[in-house]
This record gives sequence, C-alpha cells and structure tokens, in this order.
Amino acid sequence: MNLVTSSLGGKGDGMPFLPPPASAAWSHQNARSGFEVVYLRAVDGGHLLTGATTAVEDGQPWIVDYEIRIDVGWRTRSARVTGRFETGSSTRLLESDGEGRWSIDDEPAPHLDGCLDVDLESSAVTNALPVHRLGLGIGAAARAPAAYVRVLGLTVARLDQEYSRIGDQDGRPRYEYTAPAFDFSCELIYDAAGLVLAYPGIAVRAH
Repeated sequence: MNLVTSSLGGKGDGMPFLPPPASAAWSHQNARSGFEVVYLRAVDGGHLLTGATTAVEDGQPWIVDYEIRIDVGWRTRSARVTGRFETGSSTRLLESDGEGRWSIDDEPAPHLDGCLDVDLESSAVTNALPVHRLGLGIGAAARAPAAYVRVLGLTVARLDQEYSRIGDQDGRPRYEYTAPAFDFSCELIYDAAGLVLAYPGIAVRAH
C-alpha cells in the first residue's frame, strides 16, 4: 500500500526513535492561534495519545479533544475526536483493522482504504505516526495516505501525503513533507523521539 523508494536505504533502515515522552505541547501559529497538549502512554504494546487543541482560526474559537490508539507497529487502530464550537459539539469515532480498512461511527468507510494513519487538522502530534511506522532511512521516501479529520464539521477525507527522509540537522531527523491536495510542501524537523519540533506555518514545540 505504501510504495517506498530509496537511493540510500529503504523501509526500516532508519535509526530507531527513543520512546516517546509522557507529554508534549505545541504552540500553534500563523494558520491559527492556539495551543496543543498531548499525553502519551504505553498500552498493550502500542500507545494511547490523549490530547486537545484550543484555538482561534479565522475568527472562530474551537476546541478539539482526541484519543488515538496506535498498535505496536504505530498503525492507527482507533481515533475518537470531539469538536466543541460556538454552535455546539460533535464526535467522530474512527476505527481501523490495521490493514487499511476503516469505519466511521460504525459505518464502513471505503474511501479510506489503504490508509494506515489518522491525521488531525487540529494536531501536530499526528505527524509522528507515519514516520514511526515507516522507519525511513536517509534518502528514502514513501507515500502515506491518511484518514484526515478536519476541524469544522469533523469531516473525514482521504489525504494523500508523502514523506521523504533527508539529512539530519544537528542530530535531529528531517523530512520533506508533501500534500498535493493542498499544493503544500515543507520541511519537518523531529526530535529523537520522533515528535515534530517545527512545522512551518502550523506549530512549534513548546514542551
């Protein structure tokens, strides 16, 4: 499902990340004004990510809470996302078999076939999931389509993405990230635990 190409290494050739910290936080900037906090806990061989972002975007305040379960291979198995807005609140439950088949609120979601990750528009932590799962060596690249949950309406779409591992900077892993649907690309810098330190135009690590 994920095509990996490489000149210097392939899937699984990258240096292993350190275990994730108990918590992390980001200041969201430019695209929105806000703050995100997440707690990470080892559960059943995988991890549970519990967090929230509070923000103001285009003059609208919102809160998005999330609980994401990932398995030992860093594949998303479930994501419960709740949005709170001036008009009320709503929740989406995404579940996956870990092999690329999904349901949304207990209904099959074939448009997400082949996705192994969830990507929340409201979050910087979800960019950790594909880089952990893929384990790319320097010079390798992989397509990583994701179940993309937007903030407003909590709509869920398939988002095609690609991660390319480039040379480290001061010992910190770097990736070229591309999302063609948004005509967007940037360089993402990660820490030794594989969490984003700098996401241009979106967020910077605060803790």
